[in-house]
Amino acid sequence: MHPTPAQPFDGSHDREIESLAEFDEVVAEHGSLAHHRVQAVDLTDRTKTLLTLDTTGAVFLGCPMDPEAAAHVRSSGALVFPPVPGLPFDPYRGFAYSPEELFESLEEGYEATPDARAYAWFQRTKADGDVFATMLRAIHDDAVSDALDELLAGARVVGVMGGHAMARGTAAYAGAARLGRELARAGFTVATGGGPGAMEAANLGAYAAPFADSMLEEALRVLAEAPSFRPSVTDWARAAFEVRERWPGGGESVGIPTWFYGHEPPNAFAAHIAKYFANATREDGLLARSTAGVVFLPGAAGTVQEIFDNATPNYYESRGEPTPMVLVNEEHWTRELPTWPLLQSLARGRSMESRIALVDRIEQAPEVLKRLCS
Repeated sequence: MHPTPAQPFDGSHDREIESLAEFDEVVAEHGSLAHHRVQAVDLTDRTKTLLTLDTTGAVFLGCPMDPEAAAHVRSSGALVFPPVPGLPFDPYRGFAYSPEELFESLEEGYEATPDARAYAWFQRTKADGDVFATMLRAIHDDAVSDALDELLAGARVVGVMGGHAMARGTAAYAGAARLGRELARAGFTVATGGGPGAMEAANLGAYAAPFADSMLEEALRVLAEAPSFRPSVTDWARAAFEVRERWPGGGESVGIPTWFYGHEPPNAFAAHIAKYFANATREDGLLARSTAGVVFLPGAAGTVQEIFDNATPNYYESRGEPTPMVLVNEEHWTRELPTWPLLQSLARGRSMESRIALVDRIEQAPEVLKRLCS
């Protein structure tokens, strides 16, 4: 329910308008846009409406509109931030990305897609010291965070972390996919770093959750024809979209990737993709939103960093009660990269001690996670 227009903006999502349908609904209900935030909505066909509305304290973020309408809302006390021409992304966007959006024009090759073009823009601007480019990246990432908060409100989110090097066609990849499927079937929202490898596998598993078990086995065979995003992101992505076309309407999950690692494309099995320019913001946001715990599959430096990025707020309880952490593969986490002994030492005598676990097989992770959540 929307507050009355006379009230100032209170930071509530109820005052955010992110689609034309929502714009029409608010206008019909209140006859005013006072103190609302209108985000990336094309208003070129709403000129007559805008000329009659009270827009005191309203903010229009990247909304195309007729010049007469823009002048009127400004004179009525609104702030208007116009669309920025020439960008391969919308810094004011109101929603997470979809795979179809990021991979549009894939038939022309990955380099033609919005995802690749956004990365190319980032590469051109990240070191030039231009405060305008820095501002655009920051606005974009804040808008993505806002969209992610709205998307995940009330969800039981389990993060699945793991390396990008895990190839399709391997037993490890299949295991990670079955993990994602089991978590989704248990009612959790699966969230990953949104990239290839273990991340893609977990998103694939969540996508496969509504289907018979045989679907995942068949999908794994299709994907094994393009085992890695190297040397061709195009072939790798096309194989994923082939699976989506053969089995439409899969389960939803979330991917939270970054253009910082531009050599890692997003995977196409996450229904909602919150992609960031700032990797630090992305990593912290992914872990903070994994409110039902995190499963850490074998990985390298990035996964080790994520373990301790998650352990720190659990140690200090800066986000409240510690959330579960399940590390998978004893050999990897005790000998190859001996992270588990240090995590145990940190947890000893603290509330988080009862919320951490090490399992040897990926099949054990869902049951252990459920136990730690109870």
